[in-house]
Amino acid sequence: MDLIKKITDSDFLGGAPEFLNKVSRYGSRGVVIDETFNTAMMYMSKLDLYKLPGGGVEKGERACDAFLREIKEETGYGAEIIYELGYIEEHKKRNNFLQYSYCYTAKAHNSPGNTMFSESEMKLGMQVKWMTLDQALEIMRYSALHCDDYSTKFMISRDQAILEQAVQLFSENKPAMRFAP
Repeated sequence: MDLIKKITDSDFLGGAPEFLNKVSRYGSRGVVIDETFNTAMMYMSKLDLYKLPGGGVEKGERACDAFLREIKEETGYGAEIIYELGYIEEHKKRNNFLQYSYCYTAKAHNSPGNTMFSESEMKLGMQVKWMTLDQALEIMRYSALHCDDYSTKFMISRDQAILEQAVQLFSENKPAMRFAP
């Protein structure tokens, strides 16, 4: 998998980038699209904030399987991975926390089941909202301009980079991508 982006404190606070060398958490996340190329965004009503579906990779779990599990838990949809986008490193020097996120695109299957939010996700009022890729990018760009929370800035920057990578990939390959109804 290729590196998409390294995010450091310097992206938000200035100064020279500082890189951590011990991974604190592995994550798996990405862009889930339906047959009309709308994407699933996870809306956290308590924070009035959006993020991409995804979460932590459990011990012994492959990153691609973690992404499919997270899609099912957060959106209720089964899915299949279409592309590996790459990975993103988040070097949170202030928190001494390094997260590697493995990033994918996936196609949602037509029949959703029930979501399975964690207790913390329920407290955040998490729900899935489907929108165009352009709308999702617009929301992430707006959030990046108006966010002042340290950790949330990393999440927004990460998810914006993933969306941009997916949009570029889809624009190059969309004519070849035909989904069966």
